Amino acid sequence: MGSSEKLYLVVSETPASMQGAIARVCVVVAAAILNHPLLFPKENLTVPEQDEELLARMREHEERLEAEQARLERELSEAAPEEARDDPEEGYSCYFWSALSMIIFFTIEVCRQDLIGACSPGQEEEDALADGTAWACRPLFPDKGVLSSFYERCVRVSPQETRRTCEFVEGFADDLLEALRSASDREADMEVEDCLGVGSIYEGWRASKPLMCDLIVPFAPPEPYSFGFELWCSAADDVPPDMQGCGRIRLVRAREAGCLCGGTELGDDMLCLLHQGKNERPRTGGATDDLLCSRDTPYLAKDQVMKWFQISVTKAWARISHKYEFELAFRNLDSPGALKVRFRSGKVVVLNLTPVVQFEDTDAYFVSHFPSDGDSCSDTFWPLSFAVYEKNLLKCLAKSLPENSCHIKCLQIASFLHKKQTGLTGKSALTNYHLKTVLLHLLLGTKSSAWGAENLELRLRDIMGFLEKSLQEKRLCHVLIGNSRLPKEIGIPAIFRRAEPVNLFRPLVLQRHLYAQTVEHFHEMLKNTSVLIQEYMPHFPNGTVPQTIGASLQS
Repeated sequence: MGSSEKLYLVVSETPASMQGAIARVCVVVAAAILNHPLLFPKENLTVPEQDEELLARMREHEERLEAEQARLERELSEAAPEEARDDPEEGYSCYFWSALSMIIFFTIEVCRQDLIGACSPGQEEEDALADGTAWACRPLFPDKGVLSSFYERCVRVSPQETRRTCEFVEGFADDLLEALRSASDREADMEVEDCLGVGSIYEGWRASKPLMCDLIVPFAPPEPYSFGFELWCSAADDVPPDMQGCGRIRLVRAREAGCLCGGTELGDDMLCLLHQGKNERPRTGGATDDLLCSRDTPYLAKDQVMKWFQISVTKAWARISHKYEFELAFRNLDSPGALKVRFRSGKVVVLNLTPVVQFEDTDAYFVSHFPSDGDSCSDTFWPLSFAVYEKNLLKCLAKSLPENSCHIKCLQIASFLHKKQTGLTGKSALTNYHLKTVLLHLLLGTKSSAWGAENLELRLRDIMGFLEKSLQEKRLCHVLIGNSRLPKEIGIPAIFRRAEPVNLFRPLVLQRHLYAQTVEHFHEMLKNTSVLIQEYMPHFPNGTVPQTIGASLQS
């Protein structure tokens, strides 16, 4: 007798109660499969929320099955105790069906994990993104030939034009800051230092016109004052947890050496005759006046600093405007140094002069205002900028990449598409800085050979896939803070290298409306990508685009 025939006889010879119990087990298993949350997922949920819902429903089904199994075992033991003892194979049938149900549920769980992993745009290991398989199921971009042609005609900015613009802006900014220094009181006003170029145009990936130069302007208080710093990552400082990446700047007066007034608290009616002038605080109008600090605190206030800087720039321009044959205007009154230069020919050059405070002797700077941000944190909490380190990191990573690598092209194309989508649907929480952060993460986590010019399409897909995964998880870590992959030659201070990673998408966790708006913006950008490229690359009978049209598309 074959095994299949033997199984048939065992089932057929079981009592009616045994067959009914087995039938109920099959019904329970079938119902559990049909009601499994994987088959009918709840719509309009983010991936983390859906995972929690699935797990909760799985636990509920498991509890029901355990209860049903216990009840069936009791019925079977009461209905056929003698038969089970006489024929061992009948007793084993119960275990057979129990084992079968467990195998079915184990298979469902494995399939669920595989399906969720397949739907995710990226893998846990960033190296997997280099294979170009993360978004292979979604044809986001045309082939590399069309992409390269689109880049050359619509995105690429002439290096000669970029260099000429930077030279003009830097020369004009130096002249403006020199006039600002000459108009200030050296004993009462902030000491303004030379400006530094940062941002996309100095990192070589500016993709839109008019070209914009971002310059940071460090300033320091006059003697005997100095700045003290309280960082979010320092255990000794009381910085709220929601102010990650920020710090406070305290205005501190240094003690005078060799005099009692430097180490003694003098009363209101006492005065040191030796240091009479230095004991008096600068009066209204001086940069170290209480107006530059938050009321009743020693902490530097960003709003007060920006007002002082804007007034100082206005006075400085009034002193040198006769030397130039162009108009200078403020583009945005909320940004102290957002300037626009308009020549008589109609050409426009825009620049951002941003007052910053250098953190100790490092290349990290507390920034009063990020030009790309519409709303910033509290007035006394200054965001910390690592723009200088990021520029150096890009240069360091580029040394190991293939000749004519596509990493800058990828960032420029992504920035171009993001700007066009912003023009269609308005601003969102997504910025070019997030795009650059994604690129730096991928450069640190993939092989250098993967960034050859022939892989433009694949790497562009990786950037979008990584960004979508980050949006789904509402988490995009700052590339320099708490990152052990950074090359040592970058020179990141130990306090930031050992700090906990900072989530750049934290505002999306706290503000659901902002998150929904940003996700919609991103998905619309992906959906419109091929349409935008086709729109900016019209087809002609001979398959070419006239040079005149290609030049006009760049504007």
